[in-house]
Amino acid sequence: MSAAKSRRSGAASIDLVLCAVRGGRLHVLVTTTSAQALPFARCGAEDDPEAVARELARHASGQPAAWMAQGTVMAAKRHPGDAPLSVPFVGVVGPAVEAPRGMAWHPVQALPSLAPRQKAMAESALTTLRLHMDAAPVAFRLLPSVFTLSELQQVYELLLGRRLHKASFRRALQAAYLVAPTDDWRSEGRGRPAQLFRYAPRRRHAGHRSVRFDLLGR
Repeated sequence: MSAAKSRRSGAASIDLVLCAVRGGRLHVLVTTTSAQALPFARCGAEDDPEAVARELARHASGQPAAWMAQGTVMAAKRHPGDAPLSVPFVGVVGPAVEAPRGMAWHPVQALPSLAPRQKAMAESALTTLRLHMDAAPVAFRLLPSVFTLSELQQVYELLLGRRLHKASFRRALQAAYLVAPTDDWRSEGRGRPAQLFRYAPRRRHAGHRSVRFDLLGR
């Protein structure tokens, strides 16, 4: 779906900040047209905003978002579609998703020139991801279906904006009952191959940690 055109009519726009981790950095999907923009669509009063956002994600990236949440409604600053009101959604996809024709991934710290309102949406995307880390498997949805514990730690460090102690991270991860080992291993440079894991949370009991567990292990 083009960022500049939409089949929908209405005063509000649904804007999508679709994120992926690529090369150890958080990236956002942006159109490559002369008027670069985040994907957006008009939303009428009869439309479900989240359904519009999920349809937008499928058109923009070629596949459904692995996770999505609504951000803060915005009315200030200029919008590329001149919408008086915008409802942003932040979504994530795995690292293997390539940008379709007409789209490109850009590091969130080095975005092209966006309309002021969409720039604010993109800059607040990391905050939205952090707000949902306690209750949703945001970090895991940014990874392939199987991953090493080092890869998982790197994503948590990226989202939290700080380095984590390796041993403390793994103790906390074990206590949170969120991952299960597979029978597969992957070489990670010079040392021993690393075992691959998958996201497999156990049913929570009293005392179990949330998805965002105590990472620093006081």
